Amino acid sequence: MERLLRPKEACQLLSISYSTLLRWIREGKIRVVTTEGGKYRIPYSEIKKYLEKREEIRAVIYARVSSSDQKEDLERQINYLTNYATAKGYKVVEVLKDIASGLNTQRKGLLNLFKLVEERSIDVVLITYKNRLTRFGFEYIEEFFSTMGVKIEVIFGEEPKDATQELVEDLIFIITSFAGNGMRSHKKTVLVQGVKKLIGELSGEDDKVKG
Repeated sequence: MERLLRPKEACQLLSISYSTLLRWIREGKIRVVTTEGGKYRIPYSEIKKYLEKREEIRAVIYARVSSSDQKEDLERQINYLTNYATAKGYKVVEVLKDIASGLNTQRKGLLNLFKLVEERSIDVVLITYKNRLTRFGFEYIEEFFSTMGVKIEVIFGEEPKDATQELVEDLIFIITSFAGNGMRSHKKTVLVQGVKKLIGELSGEDDKVKG
């Protein structure tokens, strides 16, 4: 007779939460046996089948920079992440990249990433820094991915605080977004140039203080 596991035992073997197990049962992703008392029991063969499928971890590399003159950094991110995936034994199934502000939620690469997560086509997302994925709300994205069985691995943690160029690009993105069509292109250009000049001056003063 096949061994039947309690939900708690199944969750431990699968490294998932109880709520995730219940969702999988509802979706028919995992077969269960119901006892006379209405309790769920999971056949060990179902656990084994899933674990064998999970042995090969499917990874997606996601890299992002704010502007086209940072393409070298973009390639550097991809190289770091590729080497990391190899060292961990992950199978890289997709390399996604964007040249856009971290505040832009309509990035092509980011939208494709969400699609892969929703399709349950991947197991882990690899990024160099948290803000490569998003400037704000990283925890919300991480939580959503987790509910879909996808983990985010950040190999360097927080980005260095002196990443001025990124902050400049994001600030300009905010300004142009708020200005929208309500401001003539010439005025918008003048505003952006003024912001760049101000940030440059502030950065110069900061360097003097540090010096």
